[in-house]
Amino acid sequence: MFFKNLFSSSKKNNAIHVLSASEFRKALSKKDLQLLDVRTPREYAIACIKGAKNLNIFEPNNFKKVAARLNKEAPVYLYCQSGKRSRQASKLLVKMGFNHIYDLKGGFSNWH
Repeated sequence: MFFKNLFSSSKKNNAIHVLSASEFRKALSKKDLQLLDVRTPREYAIACIKGAKNLNIFEPNNFKKVAARLNKEAPVYLYCQSGKRSRQASKLLVKMGFNHIYDLKGGFSNWH
């Protein structure tokens, strides 16, 4: 384990930031941000954060295809229902070369 940590890239750890609901809300006041709701279209249709684009993590091929068109240098803010899927999506985005990922702690359940 020690050698794995010693020789692994720190980029992965530095690229993903988990924000509280208040921190996430404050960050969303910025202009030109990329906001992704990684839940299913059904969940998204029921309720979502204003301005979020739905990109279902359960459709990995489409997720990668659409995410590849996003700006990798610009911050990406994302959320799911509880935090598990957005964590998965964050890791995938890092593998795709994204550098600034902000994940809503506790997901949409923690938003209100």
